Amino acid sequence: MTQPPHILIVDDHREIRDALVKYLGKNGMRATAATDAVAMDAAMKGGRFALIVLDVMMPGEDGLSVCRRLRAQGSIPILMLTALGDETDRIVGLEVGADDYLPKPFNPRELLARIKAILRRSERVEVAGGRLSGHRLAFDRWVLDTDRRTLTDVDGAEVALTTAEFRLLTAFLERPRFVLSREQLLDLTSGRAAQVFDRTIDNQISRLRRKIEVDPTQPTLIATVWGGGYSFAADVSEMQ
Repeated sequence: MTQPPHILIVDDHREIRDALVKYLGKNGMRATAATDAVAMDAAMKGGRFALIVLDVMMPGEDGLSVCRRLRAQGSIPILMLTALGDETDRIVGLEVGADDYLPKPFNPRELLARIKAILRRSERVEVAGGRLSGHRLAFDRWVLDTDRRTLTDVDGAEVALTTAEFRLLTAFLERPRFVLSREQLLDLTSGRAAQVFDRTIDNQISRLRRKIEVDPTQPTLIATVWGGGYSFAADVSEMQ
């Protein structure tokens, strides 16, 4: 029998923690609550979780620092809770590796929908990871190691990728020279639909270009298709 996904909720507001534990439990999930980063670390030592709901503003170690630390340790999915209207926290959260964000106050139904979308995406990534396990994909002057999630240039220098950057680059390398819309890229990389004025993909494209393009202001690898989205304009080959 398949076990329900176990969600770890990290938030210093008791009302939010208690409400989410109860709500997720009613909707077929297990949920454990932690008040801060210290309690989160203790919970993670004692159990395995499918996803972490992580508040940005917490006493002690804040959510952005926690997210950055978790990303350095592994790839557990993270949904960040941010202050309403605080665009900076949302952008930085995605930059340090969060899979999605939700501003407070939020509707529990939307939180549940986003959790399910992230888990579906995580399952697809695991399947793809199994298929591409141990592969090294070469393009232009780069080699992507799909196990280590690193880029190596022709001189052997390594470039670390965030989870979001790895997913985005992998989406392109699996579909070279295909035009992918922003909506398609968002679904492929985070498993969610685009919101009005959502610039997440554009921001991620800009950061990835800074890492792989000779001149990010005049990109030749990730081409912008006006009115269509983006296309990966280089040949991709598999190295043994």
